[in-house]
Amino acid sequence: MRWALAKVVLAVSVMVVVAFAVPLGLVVKEMARDRVFTNAERQAATIGPALAITTDRSMLERAMLSTQAGSDGRMAVHVPAGGGAAALDLGTRRAGAADIRTVERVGRASISAVRGGFALLQPTALGSGVTAVVEVYVPEADVARGVATAWLVLAGVGCALVAGSVVFADRLGRRTVGPARRLADAAQALGEGALGTRVPEEGPPELRSAAAAFNAMADQVVQLLDAEREFAADLSHRLRTPLTVLRLNAASLGHGPAAEHTREAVARLEREVDTVIRTARAAKPRTGAAGAVTGCDVSEVVRERMDFWSALAEDEGRAVRVAGVGTPARVQVARPELAAALDALLGNVFRHTPEGTAFAVDVHQARDAVIVLVSDAGPGIDDPGAALARGNSGGRPGSTGLGLDIAHRVAASTGGDVRIGRSVLGGAEIRIWLGVGAPPRGGGAAGGGRGAGGGRGPGARKWGVRRLGVRGLGVRGLGRRSGHRRNRGDRMRSLT
Repeated sequence: MRWALAKVVLAVSVMVVVAFAVPLGLVVKEMARDRVFTNAERQAATIGPALAITTDRSMLERAMLSTQAGSDGRMAVHVPAGGGAAALDLGTRRAGAADIRTVERVGRASISAVRGGFALLQPTALGSGVTAVVEVYVPEADVARGVATAWLVLAGVGCALVAGSVVFADRLGRRTVGPARRLADAAQALGEGALGTRVPEEGPPELRSAAAAFNAMADQVVQLLDAEREFAADLSHRLRTPLTVLRLNAASLGHGPAAEHTREAVARLEREVDTVIRTARAAKPRTGAAGAVTGCDVSEVVRERMDFWSALAEDEGRAVRVAGVGTPARVQVARPELAAALDALLGNVFRHTPEGTAFAVDVHQARDAVIVLVSDAGPGIDDPGAALARGNSGGRPGSTGLGLDIAHRVAASTGGDVRIGRSVLGGAEIRIWLGVGAPPRGGGAAGGGRGAGGGRGPGARKWGVRRLGVRGLGVRGLGRRSGHRRNRGDRMRSLT
């Protein structure tokens, strides 16, 4: 479109320039011709008074030499015989005799083409009744003098006008085509899943309106997908945790057909919920235009979630340690997101370690980071790299393989990461590194390239984690289930 507009303007401007420049060039040529012959007529007229007085050769020669044409040898005087006087020819004759006789007979000036130029023949009536002819030779170079320069100037001005019009058309086309191209590229990028793509509202009014409509549509798509993401996270938070309680309650029913049927129903329900969660998260495109995050207090969220999980740990006889939650530690993560990540990690502890296995949650604060450590005394994770891969359950029953991915995306949204190692309790240690600054652009892309066993994130060398023992300071330990059981029905009602 841009090149087509430039071609149209080029064609129109060339036609306009030609339409004006060609006639103007012809006018310039005629003006130069008229100027030269007018000057020749004026010089021929200066001889007229001398011819009216006398036909003496010497006097006429002096009169001829007083003119520029005569001094240059370009003037001649032809006096025919008459009144008893002989014919007289002064100067160099260039015009033909027939042309001179025609002017004598007609009595009107004429211009004759001669070799090397033109001859102006000016008749002058004498007192003897005859007509003398004054001939002024005009070289062809004098006739064309200045015409070529004028034509070059006209051509230069015409080319400048054409070039200027093409440049103006190109700028106009860029102003029109640029926003349209950006709108098309943004539509293609949005169709490919880059939901953070927006179009600047610039260009003609129609394109500005189209860009505003596109941005509004993209915002609506992001909002809808964010709602889907929140729904999927809410499923993992609201369904998996109560199902863990149901599974633990079903395990304590003992033996018998009713107990087995209950456990089978709970297992089937867990599989269905896993399918729903896996389908929802697998179908969710990642958005690049998240809204503003108000943040939350990590210590407060850990205390809240541990109030729930410690009750379940008491029923299974698990020793629990919570440390570092006495001091506020704010990060730029939504509270439901952080709670879902903690529930996913703690739920993995209950699902993949035997009853009675101890676990701990530690919160460490550094200048630019908050580190949450979830460790247990279980068998550990054999392949940390594979465990960090999204959707990789490792073939473990009752696992969607998304628990670590939830935690990883929460950490990556702050520029941090998730790492897996061996804890001092002997089992697995999951470290969530949360940056305390503003979330990076592009959401979770900031820390997506980190894996197990690699280098630490920015500032990771500063946090100086001191791994504590099971009986460390600031620890709230819970005893075995004997003497500390709570009413399961009360806890189940508190979850709904």
